[in-house]
Amino acid sequence: MKDIKKAMEEHLDDLTKPRGSLGKLETYCVKMAEIQQRVPPEIKKKGIYVFAGDHGIASCGVSLYPQEVTRQMALNILAGGAGINALAGGTGWEITLVDAGIMGDDFPPDNELKAVCSFVRARIGRGTKNSFEEAAMTAAETEQALDRGRALAEDAADRKIDLAAIGDLGIGNTTTAAAMLVAAGFQAEDMVDRGTGIDSAMLEHKRDVVREAVKRRNAPSKDGKAILQNLGSFDFAMMAGFILGLENKGIGCVLDGFPVTAAAYMAYLINLPVRNWLFAGHLSKVVGHRPLLNHMGLDPVVDLDMRLGEGTGAVIGGHIVELGVKAAREMASFSSAHVSDAEKAEEKY
Repeated sequence: MKDIKKAMEEHLDDLTKPRGSLGKLETYCVKMAEIQQRVPPEIKKKGIYVFAGDHGIASCGVSLYPQEVTRQMALNILAGGAGINALAGGTGWEITLVDAGIMGDDFPPDNELKAVCSFVRARIGRGTKNSFEEAAMTAAETEQALDRGRALAEDAADRKIDLAAIGDLGIGNTTTAAAMLVAAGFQAEDMVDRGTGIDSAMLEHKRDVVREAVKRRNAPSKDGKAILQNLGSFDFAMMAGFILGLENKGIGCVLDGFPVTAAAYMAYLINLPVRNWLFAGHLSKVVGHRPLLNHMGLDPVVDLDMRLGEGTGAVIGGHIVELGVKAAREMASFSSAHVSDAEKAEEKY
């Protein structure tokens, strides 16, 4: 059987356009062909999973917003009023909100929620423990979160999703992301950012909290599972499990910004080949995102100075990947359109 990459490149070269003229769109098509093992690839259905959870380390005063905002924003997504609702709706994505570990009481039953999108009750606990004081999760909780993420990857396959995206929601999650990455060997100065817009004094406090939490948890480490347990969270472990669970399912996965990519990096430490089915939807304005993507060898699809989260950058980038696939499927070939191929014509002389 002909190599999928070579076959896809030949397919693109036979379309009625100068060779390589669709630029990165052609690169995305080749990657999707390799993921799906099909030439040309096809994207009929797109689904974004927004993982929501609360982070114990937020109690260290690292965010402008109280933790109650996580629950309030989750309800806003379910009601259809968030940024992700507008952007996903405009680009044809189905939204699934996942309660991985939001603080507070359980959400009302489905008949009272009247949600405009799917809602998965996967909560393991009401927020993680404060990793500044103790391990964020137990080993059993970490495994449970990873397994629930893998189960959601099975859900994506059962729903016939061709392209998945991951979004995040949770007060304090940029602190958790930075702590995990510093534990993995990155420098705090390169990973800790202003998040929700904190001032310089609060930013330095946030750096100190991250450094001390990592020190207390006996980091650094290259063990992704251990980092998740000590410094991560239910939602981060579920995101990592989701990515790991997509292996051999023929589903591409589009990452959002810094927190999602930090979770993806933990999956990458657990299983390096995960990068083969990952796309970086956008380049977040959060300072640590670029070096993290560079380390994983992922090139962001767009750079719009965004830092909202919720998967907003992922659905935009993923839509562009889809447009590339549509071009590969719907453009005519030189032979079918009876158009002369300039390079073939040159071969006659």
